[in-house]
Amino acid sequence: MKQIYNFSAGPAVLPKPVLERAQAEMLDWHGSGMSVMEMSHRGKEFTSILAKTEADLRTLLNVPDTYKVLFLQGGAIAENAMIPLNLLNGHAADYAITGGWSKRSVEDASAYGKINVVTSTEATHYTDVPSFSDWQLNKDAAYLHICTNETMSGVEFDGLPDAGNVPIVADMSSHILSRVIDVSQYGVIYGGAQKNIGPAGLCIVIVREDLLDRASPLTPAVFNWKTQAENQSMINTPPTYSIYIAGLVFEWLLAQGGVPAIEQQNIAKAALLYDYIDSTDFYTNKVALNNRSRMNIPFFLADESLNEAFLKGAEVAGLLQLKGHRAVGGMRASIYNAMPIAGVQALVSYMQAFEQAH
Repeated sequence: MKQIYNFSAGPAVLPKPVLERAQAEMLDWHGSGMSVMEMSHRGKEFTSILAKTEADLRTLLNVPDTYKVLFLQGGAIAENAMIPLNLLNGHAADYAITGGWSKRSVEDASAYGKINVVTSTEATHYTDVPSFSDWQLNKDAAYLHICTNETMSGVEFDGLPDAGNVPIVADMSSHILSRVIDVSQYGVIYGGAQKNIGPAGLCIVIVREDLLDRASPLTPAVFNWKTQAENQSMINTPPTYSIYIAGLVFEWLLAQGGVPAIEQQNIAKAALLYDYIDSTDFYTNKVALNNRSRMNIPFFLADESLNEAFLKGAEVAGLLQLKGHRAVGGMRASIYNAMPIAGVQALVSYMQAFEQAH
């Protein structure tokens, strides 16, 4: 096969060793005579997979014992409803809008109660995270919701606001496990798996135990974090195969040296691409320097009439899925944990050659 590099924002590239292992185990998992896709979710085979997957995730993120880890469905979009159902319960919540996904979170949550927008960069086209000192925070809010990495616009938080006793709820879909974090700084961390963890269909929620008693009585059982926690995320049939692949990704990450090691690789990959973009007027990135995402790097050609030629040439070169989000335009390279530095080197080489030719 020709070497290809997949820069899709999600569903995204998976580590090749993970795919090879899944291939080897497809028909017969560990001598069970079954594919993981055929297993009962309550059988000893799958429950062992689930237990190890959770244990490895806890190790990777150093998750305190006072937090529950849930494996849910519906992606991060479903959490836009689950979060207010589980935490709002007649109170108001604070939301920060720093990109298209956090704006969507506000729109979805507004059906369930009062939502206060504490900051918004929509008017400036989502190119930074405003100074936390300018946020209009409410000390009595049920929670503060943020999206710490905006996949569409390539904006990443470089710190956290001081929310006092208000729990911070963070959508980390597109950069979870890419950098070291302190889980104890958050009330809830959640993310869809299809960017940096595994296949679509799985959403991981890490929730502090003291927040599990706040759900509205109208919350359906399948959406209720406490009910799911009490039933090992199996109030309904969980996305078993997605959990299995996530577990293989966690094992792969541990073998790389864990999150601290992969973070150093991510720093190097992002620096390589940003340094080239900054070295030329042919391409540009519009995000404030201290908020540039390591995972999702949007860039624009100075002459946008060349966009289609750029994308066609990239595809011929084996560089796939570089078209920017339809709401942003331009190009976007998503360089998640599984993207090797060779892929970024190949992209930079192509960008250099395209610039020289045009």
